[in-house]
Amino acid sequence: MMMDLLFVADPIESFKTTKDSTFAMMREAAKRGHAVWACEQRQLVWQRGRRVVADGARRIALTGRADDWFTVEATRELALADTGAVLMRKDPPFDSEYFYATHLLQQAEREGARVFNKPAALRDHPEKLAILEFPQFIGPTLVTRDPAAVRAFHAEQRDIILKPLDGMGGMGIFRVGPDGLNLGSIIETLNQQGAVTLMVQKYLPEIVQGDKRILVIGGEPVPYSLARIPQGSEIRGNLAAGGKGVAQPLSARDREIASTLGPVLAARGLLLVGLDVIGDSLTEINVTSPTCFQEIADQAGFDVAKMFVDALERALASAAPVRA
Repeated sequence: MMMDLLFVADPIESFKTTKDSTFAMMREAAKRGHAVWACEQRQLVWQRGRRVVADGARRIALTGRADDWFTVEATRELALADTGAVLMRKDPPFDSEYFYATHLLQQAEREGARVFNKPAALRDHPEKLAILEFPQFIGPTLVTRDPAAVRAFHAEQRDIILKPLDGMGGMGIFRVGPDGLNLGSIIETLNQQGAVTLMVQKYLPEIVQGDKRILVIGGEPVPYSLARIPQGSEIRGNLAAGGKGVAQPLSARDREIASTLGPVLAARGLLLVGLDVIGDSLTEINVTSPTCFQEIADQAGFDVAKMFVDALERALASAAPVRA
């Protein structure tokens, strides 16, 4: 059944179509005859007596060209409940505006919209802290506002990673080795004199083999991960930080982690999840806008976008509209 799909995303003019996963979703949806609509988070509007709408939503057609990759077929106010599905694909950070958007999307659910990932689940799974639910898969980890606790953790682990809870793309990540060089300054920078909570983890030397992104769709893992390998003296494997992406088959441990978490997270309304794994340890659970579709497809030949739209269509066919 053909349907209208509304993508809530960053400005589509900014998409790098050779690697953008939202673009890959749009392309696969359009290939199947679905109507592709796009809006930005700022365009979501609700007024008493009316429904949540995307003000100035654009129906787009894909041109197949690398540049000028879309044309606008129509622009109008679009009620989210009148679409087949709403796909929340706004990139992090998960800031106040993102938080407010999830409440508007949840109101749209009450009006009959189907939203993926589910807004309440987006709020309930902050990407750094969601791993706390699965301690059997994570390395030594501390979450605290207390500088003394950070120093004690460093004294115990000797080689640590410090990161803000709201970072993305490797932003704000620091490594402190056994010599403790600059630990005090880094704590002050991230912790702001005890005002901000941060995460501290034992440094995992397996990062030199890559920070693996494992995609889980409808509770099932994509059979290939993208190992994001740090380059030069960099400790971060994030592609945004210059890491090199290498597609590789899932290891037995990768599958164990994905097969344990996948059904649990899918049952909560998380159709698409990106698990970050270094060596044998889970480090993050990404739910806002997981990427790496095109890198895996290009290198391994596995069509991730097809798997995603298949799962989306099954989800829409198998359940009545959500009344949150």
